[in-house]
Amino acid sequence: MANVQSQNTFTLVRQENDIAHLIMDVAGETMNTLKAEFAEEIAQVLSDIKQDSSLRGVVLISGKKDSFVAGADINMLASCQSAEEATALSRQGQMIFAQLENLAIPVVAAINGACLGGGLELAMACHARVCSDNAKTALGLPEVQLGLLPGSGGTQRLPKLVGIQKALDMMLTGKQLRAKQALKAGLVHEVVPESVLIEVAEKLILSGKVTGGTPRYPKVKLNLLGKLLENNSFGRKLVFTQACKTVLSKTKGNYPAPLKIIDCVRTGVEQSPAKGYQLEADHFGHLVMTPVSKELRQIFFATTDMKKEQGIEGVEPAPVNNVAVLGGGLMGGGIAFVSATKAGVSVRIKDIAHQGIHHALKYSFDLLNKKVKRRFIKKSEMQKQMSMITGTLDYSGFKNTDVVIEAVFEDLALKQQMVADIEENCSEQTIFASNTSSLPIGKIAEKAQRPENVIGLHYFSPVDKMPLAEIIAHEKTSDQTISTTVALAKKQGKTPIVVKDKAGFYVNRILAPYMNEAAVLLLSGEPVEKIDKTLVKFGFPVGPMQLLDEVGIDIGAKIGPILQAELGERFAPPAAFNKLIDDGRLGKKAKKGFYLYNTKKKQVDETVYQLLGISKAEKLSAEDISLRCVYMMLNEAVRCLDEGIIRNARDGDIGAIFGIGFPPFLGGPFRYIDQVGAEHIVARLNQWKHEVDERFAPCQKLIDMAEQGQRFYD
Repeated sequence: MANVQSQNTFTLVRQENDIAHLIMDVAGETMNTLKAEFAEEIAQVLSDIKQDSSLRGVVLISGKKDSFVAGADINMLASCQSAEEATALSRQGQMIFAQLENLAIPVVAAINGACLGGGLELAMACHARVCSDNAKTALGLPEVQLGLLPGSGGTQRLPKLVGIQKALDMMLTGKQLRAKQALKAGLVHEVVPESVLIEVAEKLILSGKVTGGTPRYPKVKLNLLGKLLENNSFGRKLVFTQACKTVLSKTKGNYPAPLKIIDCVRTGVEQSPAKGYQLEADHFGHLVMTPVSKELRQIFFATTDMKKEQGIEGVEPAPVNNVAVLGGGLMGGGIAFVSATKAGVSVRIKDIAHQGIHHALKYSFDLLNKKVKRRFIKKSEMQKQMSMITGTLDYSGFKNTDVVIEAVFEDLALKQQMVADIEENCSEQTIFASNTSSLPIGKIAEKAQRPENVIGLHYFSPVDKMPLAEIIAHEKTSDQTISTTVALAKKQGKTPIVVKDKAGFYVNRILAPYMNEAAVLLLSGEPVEKIDKTLVKFGFPVGPMQLLDEVGIDIGAKIGPILQAELGERFAPPAAFNKLIDDGRLGKKAKKGFYLYNTKKKQVDETVYQLLGISKAEKLSAEDISLRCVYMMLNEAVRCLDEGIIRNARDGDIGAIFGIGFPPFLGGPFRYIDQVGAEHIVARLNQWKHEVDERFAPCQKLIDMAEQGQRFYD
């Protein structure tokens, strides 16, 4: 009979073969997370294991379905008042895992589902790891995404298991490995079906292949180049130097964690593990207290809260099993992909030509095929997901559609016709969701028989990568339609924000003044590359001129007049930009824009200055350029909040970060205003208003906040 010793979160269950199952199951939580208060409990369990001399080994198991350990509970970091307190937390984790690692009997982690952060650090402290081939099994150290580093020995153990380069790649990006990738890297010993996972873990112990005591790491699997680089001090120096260069070119020095990770790994490898662990704890403590980590953790908490919220509180979403997509272009293909592969619903694509359907199907095929080649999924899984998407040139198969997502051209009459077609060919409950980026939803629904079913569902390109979706309800949209659309967007893997139906909605509305300001600076003589480099250094993923090339200069030209007509002259796009369109400069898609697209190296197309009649003259500092563009965005964001376009500052921050890449380390427009102070921003805007142009006039809400010393967050 199994002998059970319960310790609340950790339960030790002795088996007849003298192996104990150590089951972790955090009460009341859907996933296991490691908390500081577990320390005593773990110490007691380890003591019990040590005292039982007849035990042959331990298998570490999760009591949660499809999840091993999702990481450490980051809530405990908020209570740290100093770097010393955070360092103490790290040391506590290191000590507990060291005790586990030094047990005289072997401990094998049986991993099924997410094994991330502190969860992977726990698994690496075991003497062996086996994992299931479950699609949900993923191993990674994503702490860098919170401005942190693995603080319980991860920076020291991972390089010993997978090699320095692979360890750096995983820790510097937060990349997660699927089961087969983890096996290939040497992170796990075996990959088996979930049904035999525990049995295989036990056999590994009984076979004697895994032993306890002082850890003996298996030989790292390295290719020839890896051996040349990692097995000597000269090669390692090259690896670390190159890693630092790559980090600085990507982060522009805005994120301190990646360089600290490299420092920890280098110290452990080049000096001693003891010094590596010491430095890991010290760096962890320092990083916890940085403004960058605090802002990144706030984003994590905000998105976690948003996942729990419904579109309209108390209104349950209707089930969605069948989705149709109108238009097989780039957006239509992307929407079909996330609907089938992430939301797991049947998708019917309608286009006016076979070619459109072909493109949309190829979009999904290419993405899935890449996953097969990288061993993320099996070929059979790819075929199953592809079978969820079908195409048609008419409305056959639309009768049982729950939601139709329209992704046709930005033409009001065309979109109104689509609404009429859907009302004729679908059921009375079918929701019509328009992926418009600028046209008011109320106008699209103007001639609808059932306007309560019409809503905006605005995705960002590329759909499979961009995490945001704007849900736009017009005055007659029903609460049920809002809740159902929000639930669908979440199933598609999106973070949805509900916004008011006004030109530009939220994201494009705050982006337009930023882009216009960059255009004004260009026309005044500031070079394209200087403007772009300055904003990238500020923290944006790409500069405004490159973004215009990526999105399409013609798209920007279409949105501008719509915003100008409804919101005023501050949205007037520069008239000179019409010359770009007349010259066929539509950006990347036309291989002709601000940049050259037939060269290996990224280069500005110098002929653009002559076309626009610009004489290059660098008059402004990098700070003036970046702040003039960004403060225009901030001013508009405050207007949006004041007008109720967004529900709260949190939604505005997440919308800007996930929709247009507002620098995450600054926390979003509203957290950034709180950091800098509304008073300072108003003073700077007023200065430009007098020195440059009236368009910089601060909005009333911002003036009021400056005068009263108010903040958006407590």
